[in-house]
Amino acid sequence: MSKNKLAKFAEMETFPHVFQFPAKIVRNEDSNFEMQGKWNEKFFGNSNPIVLELGCGKGEYTVGLAEIFPEKNFIGVDIKGARMWRGAKYSFEKKIPNVAFLRTRIEMLHYFFGENEISEIWLTFPDPQMKKITKRLTSSGFLKLYSRFTAENALIHLKTDSNFLFTYTMELLKLNHFPIEFSTDNLYEIASDHPILSIKTFYEEQWIERGIPIKYIEFKLEKRIEILEPEVEIEHDQYKSFGRRPKHETTKN
Repeated sequence: MSKNKLAKFAEMETFPHVFQFPAKIVRNEDSNFEMQGKWNEKFFGNSNPIVLELGCGKGEYTVGLAEIFPEKNFIGVDIKGARMWRGAKYSFEKKIPNVAFLRTRIEMLHYFFGENEISEIWLTFPDPQMKKITKRLTSSGFLKLYSRFTAENALIHLKTDSNFLFTYTMELLKLNHFPIEFSTDNLYEIASDHPILSIKTFYEEQWIERGIPIKYIEFKLEKRIEILEPEVEIEHDQYKSFGRRPKHETTKN
């Protein structure tokens, strides 16, 4: 591990608004996370709605939302602490009171949040997981997980460059009759002054420069015992991750 990463990890330990726990401790029933169900009481010190950003990366979106909406509390979640350090450091230095960061796996969030504690979730550019349904952050399994700690009709926001994930999510929502508040396959073509349009992450800017439109869905998560998976064939994206050119642009020498 590089000295730079080690330094970031060390500094993360000093930030009072960053929470990091090894999985083996969280899974221990005798070591319940002390703020589970009590984030407002024990950390934020208010009764404002709590919003999560899952897979927050560098924390740009978490911090941006916190600055735009001071009447809400925001928590960025990611497993990679070295990336999260940037948003954590910025929010610490700027003394932004309504933001926190949690380093853990998304699959373990029910250990950290209590029933009905979360009012909204942002999914910003998650891996579309084109071959693994169970790992898609908008799959039936993850929606059931979120419902364990979200309020009834909590808002879920998906922002993605992936046409595959956008199409899959729309099909799942329509099949299960979840209320879709808004959707678009080209967010920045919309003539609107909505504040979310003012926040663009570093990678989002680069997707846009490549001519890849940004898709967006906002829907309500109703608590269901059963959520069906759509049985549809969806064309895969022609690229796998940022930095790789679309397949049709590559040539063999």
